Amino acid sequence: MLFHDHLVILRGGGDLATGVAYRLHQAGFPVVVLELARPLVIRRKVALATAVLEGHIQIENLHAQLAHSPAEARQLVQTGVIPVLISPQLPSSLIPHPSSLIDARLAKRNIDTHINQAPLVIGLGPGFTAGVDCHAVIETMRGHRLGRVIWAGGALPNTGTPGVIAGKGAERVIRAPVGGVVNWRLEIGELVKTGDLLGDVSGKMVAAPFDGVVRGLIAPGTAVTTGMKIGDVDARADVAACFTISDKALAMGGAALEAILTHLNR
Repeated sequence: MLFHDHLVILRGGGDLATGVAYRLHQAGFPVVVLELARPLVIRRKVALATAVLEGHIQIENLHAQLAHSPAEARQLVQTGVIPVLISPQLPSSLIPHPSSLIDARLAKRNIDTHINQAPLVIGLGPGFTAGVDCHAVIETMRGHRLGRVIWAGGALPNTGTPGVIAGKGAERVIRAPVGGVVNWRLEIGELVKTGDLLGDVSGKMVAAPFDGVVRGLIAPGTAVTTGMKIGDVDARADVAACFTISDKALAMGGAALEAILTHLNR
């Protein structure tokens, strides 16, 4: 069975959404990504949303390009490129065409997704209820249920605490000490020691919380609020992992692929 006519619209182009796009692209599904005009992604080297900031991005064998209109997005997707369209709302010109709609914005709440927006509507993480505002929900919490497809009910509630990686949980997330504009002195993929200066937010210094590698940094020049997530340090210090799609993202992608194939087989 060929899937080239089964368009998937992916709302959100962060690192987890990119894992979804990767699995679907590998299986032959055309994917269009919808993003904000100023994406707030942290893991920019493995996020299709970076195409908004840089015009295009290559992630493993995925090539994404900024599309300037729904018509251009429809043209690009036929070439094997993943179009990234600036569109906080679902474009009316695309609404009749998608076969599947996936809300991968990870907002921990349902912003504006409805079950009647496509033949198959999937929500990632908490905030969605399968059978009410979408057809299926994908579990995003690390642990035994990660990547499960839920056809009735919702995902586990948001704990507000990042998952533990190499013994580091909340402390691996860099948050803005004050509101202002972010400036970085280091790049994603650089190794750091405890206390090393990463950059600043409007002059307030931001330091590495422990030894590791800088896995993610919000785009420099971004205006942020106090306490907002702006960076991520990984204690595993695996530089290559900063530039490849994560295990969690691939689990999300496998679940999305399962949900779509289950829907088609019905």
